[in-house]
Amino acid sequence: MMEALTINVWILGLLILVALAFDFMNGFHDGANSISTIVATGALTPKQAVLFAAFFNFAALWVFHLHVAATIGKGTVDPAFVDYYVIFGALCGALSWNVITWMYGIPSSSSHALIGGLVGATITKAGGIAPIIWSGFGKILLFILISPLVGYLFGGLLMVLVAWLFRNRTPGQVKHWFDRMQLFASGAYSLAHGGNDAQKTIGIIWLLMISAGVATTDVATLPDWVVYSCYFAIALGTYMGGWRIVKTMGTKITKLNSVSGSCASMGGALSLGLATLGGIPVSTTHTISGAIVGVGSARRTRDVRWGVAMNLVVAWVLTIPASGLIAACFWWLGTKFL
Repeated sequence: MMEALTINVWILGLLILVALAFDFMNGFHDGANSISTIVATGALTPKQAVLFAAFFNFAALWVFHLHVAATIGKGTVDPAFVDYYVIFGALCGALSWNVITWMYGIPSSSSHALIGGLVGATITKAGGIAPIIWSGFGKILLFILISPLVGYLFGGLLMVLVAWLFRNRTPGQVKHWFDRMQLFASGAYSLAHGGNDAQKTIGIIWLLMISAGVATTDVATLPDWVVYSCYFAIALGTYMGGWRIVKTMGTKITKLNSVSGSCASMGGALSLGLATLGGIPVSTTHTISGAIVGVGSARRTRDVRWGVAMNLVVAWVLTIPASGLIAACFWWLGTKFL
């Protein structure tokens, strides 16, 4: 009995480390979303930008309640079907997809990779879709469409509002204001990014601890070390940076300056903040991409490189099924070798 308990404790510890590795990769992969606009416009140097974004990623710990973690932990799949093998498959599936898309500089969603991995591994174990909680998973699928549209709307409206407010000023007259405003907007976006994405890993670790019998289904009883370590891991990943994706987000979709960069970051921040307060685990990548397209369209539709934007949409559509398929393979490997 003691030997079995020791093995379970070691597996539990190993999977928590894998979850934190995913959280780090999430920051490394999606941190580009936080800093792409301020790097592209020259508001901060790359080193300054990653430190700036990482600080606000971690500061989100004291701003947002754990609503998103609750959705991931008990609102996506039935916890009764989740065991070590499911979590192992989910994390490895999400990590693998993140690495693949990072290698090709594709800003896919780490959030949806994790959710796809969790659903794929759970379905494989159960032999069907019975464990899926459609009220939660359906909401996540719906917001694959809604979050970029909301980002697009906020980004475009802010761009139109700024153009109207400063219609009698030259670009040179307003530049110094928006150099400062851009930092505020980027900080707000990084805060919302940390608040939404770190909680997804918190939810996975919580689900793992529930399945191991060392946590309850009340999120208020979750140990503080889980929360602090997840926020630290995503902040560290952001600090390390994801420079391949910075280029795509900051320069390939549309050309950004301090004004459009401010509007894109603030549009993304508003969208993410509202989703996090509502407990909705949306994609930070989808949201900021939509906001960037929105500010580009508000100037002229031909300013947007629609071919690049459509390639991103294809990656978004593929993320959940691809990570789910990879997770299913890792679930099978886990049952054979763990």
